[in-house]
Amino acid sequence: MLHLPIANADVNGWALLFLGFFVGVLGGFFGIGGAFIVTPALNILGFPMVFAIGTDIAHIFGKSIVATFKHLMLRHVDIKLGLIMGLLGMYGVSLGKKSVLYLEKIGQIGPIVRLVYIVLLFALGFFMIKEYLFYSRLSEQQQIEAEAKRSKLANWIQNLRIGPFISFPTSNVYGISLWVVVFLSVTSGFISGFLGVGGGFVRVPMLIYFLGLPTVMAVGTDLLAILITNSWGAYIYALAGKVEIMGAIVMLVGAAIGAQIGSVATAYIKGMKIRLYFSITLMLAGTAVIFKQLLMPTLAAYLMLSTAAILSGVIIFMLVQSVKAKGIKQDNINQYHRI
Repeated sequence: MLHLPIANADVNGWALLFLGFFVGVLGGFFGIGGAFIVTPALNILGFPMVFAIGTDIAHIFGKSIVATFKHLMLRHVDIKLGLIMGLLGMYGVSLGKKSVLYLEKIGQIGPIVRLVYIVLLFALGFFMIKEYLFYSRLSEQQQIEAEAKRSKLANWIQNLRIGPFISFPTSNVYGISLWVVVFLSVTSGFISGFLGVGGGFVRVPMLIYFLGLPTVMAVGTDLLAILITNSWGAYIYALAGKVEIMGAIVMLVGAAIGAQIGSVATAYIKGMKIRLYFSITLMLAGTAVIFKQLLMPTLAAYLMLSTAAILSGVIIFMLVQSVKAKGIKQDNINQYHRI
C-alpha cells in the first residue's frame, strides 16, 4: 500500500500505475483526459472526492503534454481553435472549482458530483451509440461520405448570423459566431473544474457535432485545450491544498507511455470506430459510478479498472493489426514493382 500524506489516504500503488497507463491509452486515442474514469476510480480507491478531483486535474495536465505533442506530429491539431478554447476554458474551470469547494463546505460534494457524472456519461453514451448504429447500416462508401458531412446541428450553428465571426481554416470551419466558441469553451471549462476532468468527454462531442470537426481533428484539438485549462486547474487546486502530488506522479509514469500508444492508434483506426469505443467507455464508466452511489465500491472499482484495461487492450490490438496489415500491403506493392 502507498500512503499519501496530503490526502491522508492509503491506496494500492500498482493500481494507480496501471490506471495511469490504461487511461493514457484511452486519452491519447479519444482526445480526452480520461478523468471521467480516473476521478471516480480514485474516489473508489480511497481518495476523498475533492482530492480525487484536484489530483486528477494535475495528472491530466502532465499526460496532456505527451499526447498533445504526439498529435501535433500527426497534424491532428487545430492550434488556433485549441488555444482559444483552452484560454477561455480557464474561466470556466475557476467557476467549477468554486462550486466544488462550496459543495465540500456543505457536505454534499460526493453524491452531487457522482449524480452529474451519471447523467452526462449515459446521455453522451446513448447518443453516440445511436449515431453509430445508424452509420453501421450504410455501405462503406456511404459511411465515408456521411462521416465527411457535418451534422445538422453544426450546419445550423454555421448559419447563425450573430457577430463577430471567426474562422478556423485548419478544421475547414469558416465564418462561425465567436459567441458560440465562447459558450462552448466556458461550458466545457466549467465541467472540467467541477468534475475534475479535462472536459474532453464533453468537448470532443462538441467539436464534432457543434462545430463539425472530423473525429481525429477533434481529438487532437481537444488535447491542446485540455493542456491549457488543466494547467490552470492544477494550479488553483494546488493552491487550495487539494492535490496529492505523489498519486499524480505515479499515475503520470504509466500515462506517459500509454498516451503515446493511443495517439498513434488514431492514425490507423477509422473515426466511426473511435466514436463507438468512446460511447462504450462512457456507458461502462457511468455504470461503475452507479455502483459507487449504491454503496458497492468494490464492484465499482473492478468495473472501472477492467473497463479501462479491456478497452486499452482492444485499442492496442487494433493498432498492431492495422500496422501488420499496412506492412503486408506495402510488401505486396514492393514485390509488384520488382516484378
